[in-house]
Amino acid sequence: MKQKSGSGKAPAEQVLKDIRRQTRRQYSAEEKIRIVLEGLRGEENISELCRREGIAASMYYGWSKEFLEAGKRRLWPQASACRRWIVAPASGRARRRSRALCGTSPPVEQEPRWLSQ
Repeated sequence: MKQKSGSGKAPAEQVLKDIRRQTRRQYSAEEKIRIVLEGLRGEENISELCRREGIAASMYYGWSKEFLEAGKRRLWPQASACRRWIVAPASGRARRRSRALCGTSPPVEQEPRWLSQ
């Protein structure tokens, strides 16, 4: 039995792809914040919260990390600049710039006494 060439039916993979695309949920920023705050309250288990909201736990933890990082940047905008100078070796120029940005000088690494003896 021959199939008609112009039947107009899409292959099964394309149908499934279209269904997945139509059913994928887009969460607004307000919804993400609401879900993350519910999780941070700790009134219910994260897995129960995710199951109720219909999201994967990894998605919740990603949103939570973004939320906390954004709050950290908002409360202390110089944090990334200060962290860079504290981690990097403290040259004279780096120390001066760190003092200007953070108000403090990064700790100077010294070798332990037992190594110098």
